[in-house]
Amino acid sequence: MSNIVRSSLLLTSASFLSKFLGMIYIIPFNAMVGPVGGTLYGYAYTPYNIMLSISTVGIPLAMSKIVSKYNTLGDYETGRRLFKYGTILMIISGFIAFFILFFSADALANIYITNEAKSAISTDDVAFVIRMVSFALILIPAMSMTRGFFQGYESMGPTALSQVAEQIVRIVFVLVSVFIIVVILKKSIATAVGFATFGAFVGAVGSWIILLVYWKKRKPFLDRQLAEQRVRNDIPTSSLLKELFSYAGPFVIVGLATSMYQFVDNVTFERAMVSGGYKDFEIALGAINTYAHKLVIIPSTIATGLSLAILPAMTKTFNSNKMNILHQQINQSLQIVLVLVIPASAGLTLLSDVAYGTIYGLANIDLTGSLLAWYAPVGLLFSLFTVTSSILQGINQQNFSIISLLAGLLAKVLLNIQLIHIFGPKGAIFGTALAAGIAVALNLWRIKVSIQMPYRQTVKRTMLIGIFILIMGAAIWIVRAVFGLFIPYDESWWGAAIMLAIGVTVGGGVYLYFAYASTLLERIFDGKVPVIDKLLAKWKRA
Repeated sequence: MSNIVRSSLLLTSASFLSKFLGMIYIIPFNAMVGPVGGTLYGYAYTPYNIMLSISTVGIPLAMSKIVSKYNTLGDYETGRRLFKYGTILMIISGFIAFFILFFSADALANIYITNEAKSAISTDDVAFVIRMVSFALILIPAMSMTRGFFQGYESMGPTALSQVAEQIVRIVFVLVSVFIIVVILKKSIATAVGFATFGAFVGAVGSWIILLVYWKKRKPFLDRQLAEQRVRNDIPTSSLLKELFSYAGPFVIVGLATSMYQFVDNVTFERAMVSGGYKDFEIALGAINTYAHKLVIIPSTIATGLSLAILPAMTKTFNSNKMNILHQQINQSLQIVLVLVIPASAGLTLLSDVAYGTIYGLANIDLTGSLLAWYAPVGLLFSLFTVTSSILQGINQQNFSIISLLAGLLAKVLLNIQLIHIFGPKGAIFGTALAAGIAVALNLWRIKVSIQMPYRQTVKRTMLIGIFILIMGAAIWIVRAVFGLFIPYDESWWGAAIMLAIGVTVGGGVYLYFAYASTLLERIFDGKVPVIDKLLAKWKRA
């Protein structure tokens, strides 16, 4: 169990670092391309992420499961054979995904932009950035197979390091190329964003280099295992590939969720905003799906990773039919998300204007800050959908996550335009919240009826978290009222940054104090919380 948790935390840390870097680099990126560039960037990445999810999501985990399974049996040849033919298949699927996205760029652009006369973005611009990002699909599916192979040997370093390297290489390329195009060559924003999206391909090259170095270093050991093998299972390759995709299938659906919601926004947002008489749809859509989304997913990354670390033990408990222990593990998994993401989402809502202003600038802050405030709580629903879908897999109910996602997506498709007409750009956020909320509610219901899951403990602790959030909110309100008398946080960047720092410090400190003093953290994490213990000890000594 400790090795599983340690491995999960390594991957979680790498994922968090990648997302954090993704948030940081968007600051200078936004300064160079502005809100219109952010919307154009989102137009490219949404269909790309959908194609990427279809061709790769779930492959590393599925590959690692199968390799680990046969390695445990002493059959190393089967895992190597699956790796060989699986990689060939992923190369083929990568090229297919590339051709589909590349040649559908014009059609997608015409779906997104229906009234060029009232838009700052042309269909040619959209088609160009989609084509530029599509090249990454050639490399990434096969790369996912390689990461999964290493994970099957309980080696998480190659995956973690390659993820971080991919992000660093991509960010450097994006910022350098955009700077040269916009600042030095004075070319169009569309050209700059096109090269920025091509950064996904360049980042994938950097990741491949890391993986190839690991492969060269470890191949002698892998070959020695193969030569000393005494057990051999003559399993047809077709059966192995079928097993691979049976594991990966449900994770494809989970990975598609957010991208599908954003795709619905891309298709409906412009026409709904124009027909509803609203202006500046490019600013609003970029603020929601590109810039605010980068902030919203950060707090959920660590919490979701910590929660998912429990899942391997949960699966083992379910197979052993130890229902009482299983109920405790599921409650703990849900509570880890709630105790960390609820305060982060609430704090982001309360400090939305200074958070957005500090990171992306104060231009249009009345609109963009308000959109972030409404969007922040949706991050909790994204986290809960990921965790509940994984719990369903742990109790052999993984196919139900397809039903829950489709139910939520149907609500988004049917109501998105009407919600935008009524509420303006906030309507798209309400549509996403409704869709994700339906999916989470259905997943929780399925878990409950499948294993007679009691949620009483989780509900009680959520109510306690709610009380602490109210206290935290009051503290942040007081801080804003007092410091706002002499800090111009709504007029200057430095004022917004100072107010954000004070608000986060006071709000986070108040919440952690009450959560710790009430033993809530201790109960959820099954023991003392060493980091907070050390901080309190230093504070007392001071």
